Amino acid sequence: MPRPLRIEYTGARYHLMSRGDRRENIFADEEDRKQFLVLLGKTCGKNGWEVHAYCLMSNHWHAVVETPQPNLAAGMRWLLGTYTQSFNRRHRQWGHLFGGRYKAQLIDERTASYLVQACNYVHLNPKRAGLVALGAPLQAYPWSSYPAYLKPGLRPEWLRVDRVLGEHGLQSDTARSRREFSRRMEAICAVDLAKEHEPLRRGWKLGAEDFVDRLTDKVARKQGQDERARGGREVDHVLAERLAQECLQAVGWTTRDLEQNPKGDSIKVEIARQLRNQTPMTRRWIAQRLRMGSAGYLSQLLGSI
Repeated sequence: MPRPLRIEYTGARYHLMSRGDRRENIFADEEDRKQFLVLLGKTCGKNGWEVHAYCLMSNHWHAVVETPQPNLAAGMRWLLGTYTQSFNRRHRQWGHLFGGRYKAQLIDERTASYLVQACNYVHLNPKRAGLVALGAPLQAYPWSSYPAYLKPGLRPEWLRVDRVLGEHGLQSDTARSRREFSRRMEAICAVDLAKEHEPLRRGWKLGAEDFVDRLTDKVARKQGQDERARGGREVDHVLAERLAQECLQAVGWTTRDLEQNPKGDSIKVEIARQLRNQTPMTRRWIAQRLRMGSAGYLSQLLGSI
């Protein structure tokens, strides 16, 4: 299937995640983790990025990044490529290190709570994975930005903590404020946030109801187009149609195949899943485009997507 859509614009925020090829480890030891953070810092310096949170696991990593300039793809290409070369050289390997394409989930920049939600998700990753011993504080895991939130001496210059602390009502970066932040995060650890974190595990954006419309406007302006669909909740058909065509080409289908094959054909379902996960189009639009009947029937086929 085709690659996920990439949307870049000035001031965009992303929840980034990349896994090892075949889910194998991308960090063999502490030196690898240190090297990755060095390269992440260099990427920020080259591209002007600001990191609000990061977490390095064994076979994947997360980061919440803000891009003052629309340069996500260029920065990620350099970061992942340079780290792969470094890892392979150090461990005398060759070939791919990362599997597939990295995830870049857009975060609504107008409301700080979405940024905090994403950062909390990243910082809590070691706890969810069972890497923090029972009864131990979250900061016991050293390979995330959370310990640096609590200890300014650990902070690299490219890590920005003020926005997350501010959203917690902590306007000053004092020892007292940091203790309060730690108390709140430990309280969050004790709560089941599966439903709250579900949007961060799947989908392509995290934001308010009108976030999709605002993204559509940005993309249309960037492309020199203004093809927004009528009706406030419709979105950019150009992006979705392009993805639909790429999916059809990938399986050797034409419009005639869409018309001749059953509504619930497995290929149609997979293309619909791609459109639903990677574009802001409605179920109704997808069902009509793929000749899959009603939006309700499509919902049954896709489940909760």
